[in-house]
Order: sequence, then C-alpha cells, then structure tokens
Amino acid sequence: MGDKNQSIRIDHWISAILLFTMAAIAFINVLSRYLFHFSFAATEEITINLFVWLTVVGSGIAFERGGQLGMVTLYNVFPRKFKRVIVLFSAGMSALLFILVDIYTIQAIKDEVTLFHATSAALGIPVWIYYTGVPILSIFVFMGIYRDASSRLDGLKQEKIG
Repeated sequence: MGDKNQSIRIDHWISAILLFTMAAIAFINVLSRYLFHFSFAATEEITINLFVWLTVVGSGIAFERGGQLGMVTLYNVFPRKFKRVIVLFSAGMSALLFILVDIYTIQAIKDEVTLFHATSAALGIPVWIYYTGVPILSIFVFMGIYRDASSRLDGLKQEKIG
C-alpha cells in the first residue's frame, strides 16, 4: 500500500499523460504501417514536441529527487557550515539556467508570433504553440529545485541537531 499522506501530484499526472500519449501515438502508427502500409506523418511531429514537454516536467521531478548532476564527493568533503552555501548556490544556478531557457523560449515565441509565423511541417500548426509548453511547464522545474534545496537544508538542520 502507498503512503496515505502522499498527495496527487499534477506533475506526475502530466508526465504519465504525456508518456501514455506518446506511446499510444507510436503504437497506432506501428499498427497503421503494419496493417495498412501507411504511416501518419504527423506522429513524429507530435511525439517530438510531447517529448520536449515531458523532459521539462521530468527535470523538475529529477531535481526534487536529487537526480540532477552534482559533485557529491566534493560536496561531502566540505564542512557542514559550507554545505548550506553550496546547496543555495546550486539551487540558484539551476534556477538561473531555467530562467535563461524561459527567457530565450519566450523571445522565440514572440518572434514566431510577430515576425516569422512559421507553421509545423505535418499539421500546419503555428510552431509557437509547441514552444509555449517549455516556459509554462518550467514551473515544475522551479518547484523541484525548491523542494530539493528545502529538503537538503532541512537535512543539514537535522544533522546539526542530531
């Protein structure tokens, strides 16, 4: 049985829905190729863009679980009083990276809406629609960074008490 205190997490649901949708699209396309010798051109376009969105949401989950790249051995060498600074610095740099990603993505969306008006090859959807998922779903990355830093800082407090 699961933990009763575990709440339903929207980021987990979004990840599951995106992954299921990608698998269903791929499966339908395989069946179509096998049974009808016909492939849907749009499946690749949709799957690639859903994969980007899934990666953004999954990055937030990875941050929260401590799955981001880190130098654990170097971190462990530092005294406890410096570990707090390192945790805050790491969280700040991670957040800064995704802020930059969001800034550049928003600039790309603005350029697509105002200048280029590009559409996707298979479906003819304005490409800025695909781009909007990155800054919107980045909220889960920031939440994951915050949760990871909070739990690490709480762990350092517990070390000090214990």
